[in-house]
Amino acid sequence: MNKFESKGSEGGRDRPSRQINVVLNSQPTYQSGASARVLEEDIKLPIKPLPDADHYSEIEKELDAMIGMDNVKSLVYEIYALLYIGRMRSEAGLTSGSQVYHMIFKGNPGTGKTTIARIIAKLFQKMGVLSKGHLIEVERADLVGEYIGHTAQKTRDLVRKAMGGVLFVDEAYSLARGGEKDFGKEAIDTLVKAMEDHRNQFILILAGYPAEIEDFLMTNPGLPSRFPIQIQFPDYSIDQLLQIGELMMKDREYVLLPATVFKLRECLLQAKMNELFSFSNARFVRNILEKAIRHQAVRLLHMYANSAPSKQELMAIRPEDLKS
Repeated sequence: MNKFESKGSEGGRDRPSRQINVVLNSQPTYQSGASARVLEEDIKLPIKPLPDADHYSEIEKELDAMIGMDNVKSLVYEIYALLYIGRMRSEAGLTSGSQVYHMIFKGNPGTGKTTIARIIAKLFQKMGVLSKGHLIEVERADLVGEYIGHTAQKTRDLVRKAMGGVLFVDEAYSLARGGEKDFGKEAIDTLVKAMEDHRNQFILILAGYPAEIEDFLMTNPGLPSRFPIQIQFPDYSIDQLLQIGELMMKDREYVLLPATVFKLRECLLQAKMNELFSFSNARFVRNILEKAIRHQAVRLLHMYANSAPSKQELMAIRPEDLKS
C-alpha cells in the first residue's frame, strides 16, 4: 500500500526527555516514643538514558504524513507511552506487567490498515518488544491447505516466518466462512494455539470489513478476549481523498490542474454513491490517477510528435486525462 493512502495534522506531542531521574520517598521509619516521626529522605535513582527515548519521532513523522486517522494515531501514541513508561518502571525496580498486543483492524479497503500495521511493527521493534519488526501479510489462500493436516502445517510455517514481527491476516473473516468442516477453522485453531505457545514472540493482527470481522469474532467465544486492541479505520471523506490524490501526484512530480481536481471530486462522489459497500477509498484514488498518467502520456505523444513538451506540460494532468 502506498504511504499516502492514509495524513493528519496531529503531531508535535511532548515526548519524554532522554535523561530521566526518578525521585522516590523512602518507606516511613517510625521511632519509639509518644509521637511517631517520619524521616523523609529523597532518594535519587539515576536511570540511564533509554536508547528508545527519541524513537517515536521517526514514527510520528510517518503518521503525520498520513491524512486523517486521528483515532489511530492517538492509539499508536498510547502504545508508545505504555512501552516507554514500562521501561522506566523496570529501571526503577517496579513491576511492569506483560501486555497482550494482538489486534483487530476493522475497516473498508484502502483505509490504511496495512500501512499502520507496518508502522506498529516498526514501533515494537524500536521499543524492544519485537526482535525484527517485519510484517508478514497473508490471506486465506496462504493459510488454508487442501487436505487434513495441510492447513495446520501451512499456518505454523507462516507463524515461524512472523517470529519477531507481525503476522497480518487480511480478510480474516474468510477463514470462518466454510463452517465447521472447512479447513479455515483449522487455521483459526492453529493461530490461537500459536498465540499461547509463542506469547510475546510475535503479534497477530486480523483485518477486514467491520461487519464481517464482528461476525468472525462471534464464531469462537475465546477470540474477542485474545485481541484487546481493536481499531476502527473509518472511510475517508471526499476532501481527504482529494488531499491524498494531490500528495500522490506531488510525490511523482505531477500536478493536478484546478479543473482536474474538480473533475476528480465528481468522480469520487459518483464512485462512493455507486459502490457504497465496496468503495476502495485511497486505493480507488491511486488507480484512477495512475490511469490518468497513462492517458497523459498518450496525449503528449500525439501532441508533440515533432517537438518536446515543456516541463510544465510534462507535469500537468488535465481534465481530459481523467477517465474513470
